[in-house]
Amino acid sequence: MRTSVLLITLFVSNVLSAQPDWLYIEEDKDDYKGPEWVQTNKVALDINEAVFVNWSEGGTNSISGLLDFKSVLNYSDSYYVWNNDAHLRYGINKQQKKEVRKTDDLFEINSNLGYKPDQASEWYYMARLNFRTQLTNGYTGSNEGDPISKFMAPGYLFFGGGMEYSKNKKKFLLYFSPLTLKATFVLDEKLANAGAFGVTGAEFDDQGNVVVPGEQFRREVGVLLTNTYERKLVKNINVKNQISLYSDYINNFGNVDVDWRLDFDFKVNSFVRANFGTHLRYDDDVKTLVPSDVEGEFDEAGAKVQWKQFLGVGVAFDF
Repeated sequence: MRTSVLLITLFVSNVLSAQPDWLYIEEDKDDYKGPEWVQTNKVALDINEAVFVNWSEGGTNSISGLLDFKSVLNYSDSYYVWNNDAHLRYGINKQQKKEVRKTDDLFEINSNLGYKPDQASEWYYMARLNFRTQLTNGYTGSNEGDPISKFMAPGYLFFGGGMEYSKNKKKFLLYFSPLTLKATFVLDEKLANAGAFGVTGAEFDDQGNVVVPGEQFRREVGVLLTNTYERKLVKNINVKNQISLYSDYINNFGNVDVDWRLDFDFKVNSFVRANFGTHLRYDDDVKTLVPSDVEGEFDEAGAKVQWKQFLGVGVAFDF
């Protein structure tokens, strides 16, 4: 399964990046203007609604919303780049006679510092930091029972160094790091005791009492390969492909963690736009957990491919 997921991911990514040039509208290239700081902020709100009144086929009234905010602060000169961004996504859904449920939850920070010894070069020596977690509790199905995830449970931190190739005003980025630290945080006692998200679980006695508490931190050191590819397909339609492949040197080297996003942005006018995207993850260390018959404990169901698809229409503002 791991090999199949990896091969499919790489195939689709390469097919997308190998489309003929005539399909795209090229951007004009600006001359270098010297050292500068550039800050951009973007906030978007998507709303979806379904209302039924005396509808013969039946239906459930529902409304959902997704807030997406991203702030970017970048520095560049002849030899250095320093790219920083913070990203927040949060979505909810409310159906008639049911409580509000979470549909999306992401808090992410990136900081990348690069240096190139030759001004004409497109290769950078790069140090990268990535941190991500969620804001609120996550559940399976309804908001009942014990949560399966919380703030900083999990939390992920990647830090490493390597080389990055940049092309076409950074629309194409290829990064390779032979040494990247991956830290996984599970700062919740119950989830840590259950061994959630790859940490070492607790040891229990015959009565189910905790003898040795579960670990709340897991450290990995491995190799990281990432690719970002962004293009304008046709007027008002942009596509962005992001893929990350990571393998731990110490534990089962060759088992690849996959994180792949593919997003299409359809711009109607200066404010209204639609977006469609998919997000696939696979982590061999993250076992699927389901609540057990014992309160506060979970049963392990093994690692599985995680997949999310979203479609929304809303408004977006840049400032």
